[in-house]
Amino acid sequence: MSSAQGFMRIGEVHTQLRKDFPDIELSKIRYYEDKGLVQPSRSRKGYRLYSDADVATLREAIRLAQEEFVPLRVVRLRLIEQGLLTADPIEKQARRAARTAVAPSVSAVVPEPVREVPSAPVARTQAYYSHAEFMQTTRISEAVLHQLTSLGLLCPEVSGRDVAYSHHDVEIATYALQLVERGVDLRLLASLRRVADREVGVIDEVTLPLRHGSTQLSSADTAAVVGEVAAQMSALRSVLFERALQQFLTK
Repeated sequence: MSSAQGFMRIGEVHTQLRKDFPDIELSKIRYYEDKGLVQPSRSRKGYRLYSDADVATLREAIRLAQEEFVPLRVVRLRLIEQGLLTADPIEKQARRAARTAVAPSVSAVVPEPVREVPSAPVARTQAYYSHAEFMQTTRISEAVLHQLTSLGLLCPEVSGRDVAYSHHDVEIATYALQLVERGVDLRLLASLRRVADREVGVIDEVTLPLRHGSTQLSSADTAAVVGEVAAQMSALRSVLFERALQQFLTK
């Protein structure tokens, strides 16, 4: 333990983490800090000072990235959800509003009266939707909106008092409403988000040498190859799901 009471220097943290992750490099700890996955304090001379909580945060970040193949941008959200990392003011505002708007005892939010729901999501007509446009397009209730947001299924962009929803948010909300009206507990859908996050993490891992190696491909060609890999993995996942569903139905 360093001379600062209750704090460790980065070398000491590295030693601790190598007990669980023998291949972890010192540079990876700095990289995680650059990505906002840990927020160590600083000494008067500028040295990083890590608390036990910081080490726990790093340990979970490494586990998510290396064992569950979660991309780093999603790792940060997971750390915030677990209370291991502090969100920035905008993230705090959005998540606090989402949590406080939903009663803790809610297990399945079913809007009343039951509305007629489109059989498929509304086609994309614009890049972003304001709150009013989003509510009018999807026809979900405020309660469902806040629960979907708190579960991380909706990811609106928040800037001050302005909230903008993407066409992906519109599609997700429309499908979710269909399931809600069947009595499905929305909390179950969070597992689907985690599956998608892990799939993107695998794509990230597979294409990492291509994106950060000494390849001579242009950025456009690299993006095209990544898109091809993603399409192939999506096709594979679709076949695996179809087989699993068939096996389930024929039990």
